[in-house]
Amino acid sequence: MGPVTLLVADLDAMIAYYRDAVALEVLSDAGSRITLGRDGNPVVILEHSPALKHAGPHDAGLFHTAILFETERALAASVYSVSQRFPHSFTGSSDHLVSKAFYFDDPEGNGVELYWDRDRSQWSWTHGSIEMSTLFLDPNRFLQENLTEEVVDNPIDGGATVGHVHLAVGDTASARDFYVERLGFEQTIEMPGQALFVSAGKYHHHMAMNVWNSRGAGRRSRTLGLGLVDIVVPGADDLGALTERMAHYGVATRDDGQSITFDDPWANQISVRSAR
Repeated sequence: MGPVTLLVADLDAMIAYYRDAVALEVLSDAGSRITLGRDGNPVVILEHSPALKHAGPHDAGLFHTAILFETERALAASVYSVSQRFPHSFTGSSDHLVSKAFYFDDPEGNGVELYWDRDRSQWSWTHGSIEMSTLFLDPNRFLQENLTEEVVDNPIDGGATVGHVHLAVGDTASARDFYVERLGFEQTIEMPGQALFVSAGKYHHHMAMNVWNSRGAGRRSRTLGLGLVDIVVPGADDLGALTERMAHYGVATRDDGQSITFDDPWANQISVRSAR
């Protein structure tokens, strides 16, 4: 997964959250378009769009951007930093068996997950489905066990990438048809009528779609929040095959020579490009 683009109203407040709290670095500053990430890898792109309105609470769109940290220490540093600077943005934490995750809302209500993966040797698969759960994870104990003095003042510790993107959609059947049958992800978990998790390369999930707040939602208007989901495939052949498959299914695409862009059934904009 590449960086997630967010359309934002208060650019300064959003920069402060992702730079000073989450502890990402500003990689580029084009005035109204700010890219933040770690070690040169973009994670979040903020586009200043003050003329747009906020989405409704039951609209389709972004559920959360999930930022994956290399180590538990790096995760603890970021969680502690957010908790100190934006304490009221914390919404929960869970041990998912494959990962440990902490959840927040940024200043404009976009969901943010900060997480660390256990080694794949510790993951369990049953009949093609990854085993995940939602177990209690004590945030204070996690910080006590993993936070070090050296990262309290300098929380940028190791790399971070977009691990997965979780969307709010109108129904899971349409999500499966689009993201599995057309786009080509593999289903890893299904919660019938509630949520769908998909991935490539046997990851637990690169994307997820749920209807918990958005059941029955139709196509989105252009609002603040999710601007673009970026997906990276290994090579040009993969991108070409995807272009042909989307044409076969009648999905309208836009090709700029480097990536193809298209809308899912809820007008969430998806862009796919080649790593090469």
